[in-house]
Amino acid sequence: MTADANTTTATPEDAAPPRRAPWWLRLLRDRAAAAALILLGLIVLAAILAPLISPADPFANSRNVMIPPIWSERGMAEHLLGTDGQGRDILSRLLYGTRVTLLIGLIGMGLGGVIGSLMGLVSAFYPRLDPWIMRLVDMMLSFPAILLGLALVAVMGQGVVPVTIALGVASIPDCARIARGIAVGIMKQEFIEAGRAVGLSDLTLFVRYLLRNAISSIMIFMSLRFGQLILLGAALSFLGLGARPPQAELGMMAAQGRDFLLFAPHIAVIPSVLIFLIVLCANVAGDALRDVLDPRLRG
Repeated sequence: MTADANTTTATPEDAAPPRRAPWWLRLLRDRAAAAALILLGLIVLAAILAPLISPADPFANSRNVMIPPIWSERGMAEHLLGTDGQGRDILSRLLYGTRVTLLIGLIGMGLGGVIGSLMGLVSAFYPRLDPWIMRLVDMMLSFPAILLGLALVAVMGQGVVPVTIALGVASIPDCARIARGIAVGIMKQEFIEAGRAVGLSDLTLFVRYLLRNAISSIMIFMSLRFGQLILLGAALSFLGLGARPPQAELGMMAAQGRDFLLFAPHIAVIPSVLIFLIVLCANVAGDALRDVLDPRLRG
């Protein structure tokens, strides 16, 4: 018998599983994540370009005190979001204040993430150091970030630097515990034992095998932590521990507007809404990034 002419022969390419799309493309397919990233990117871009797009001097006082936003009856075209209790343009101060708020969160996250992750990875790589490092982490967890901020302000004085250091130190124990949990699972893998069997140095094992396999999970946690640090930094500034007047910062702007809530609520509401949007976008993007990159959640 002869084979049917319509019969086709399977090729290795046909049997191969379909190739997965890049992680960034799968991230953008999530509409909520894409919208959050776009909005967060616009906020960051506006903060970077604040000296170029700011409509007025953010530190200059004027006689136009507590002018409402332009959509209100008494709004003015030269002050789109109104003015505060000293006649300063709120839109200009928002642009400059967002720069400070984002820098506090980014530097605090980087400081705490690097130090905490190294502590957690070293703790898992050298089991004899694990009890000492983790007891230090437990001690750090016993100090609330606000109390730590008060202590640093008492020593260093009010300013952005003490708040940034407080946020970084407050992030160290959480990052250390997450990194240790990830590293403990990696250290049980066969390629670690194989590397030791062939005589690889501790530095090579740590950097090439442990750090490279743990870095993606650590970055996911840090992206989720960013929104919390923004909110915590704004809370510390709201309490008067952050930027010094007349420097603009979102938490401090909200605090300065609380005295005018009854007759000029926009002074406090507008910076508070911007803080809410930044934290919301950061959390939504962080959750989507975790779903895309975490191998335990794929599929």
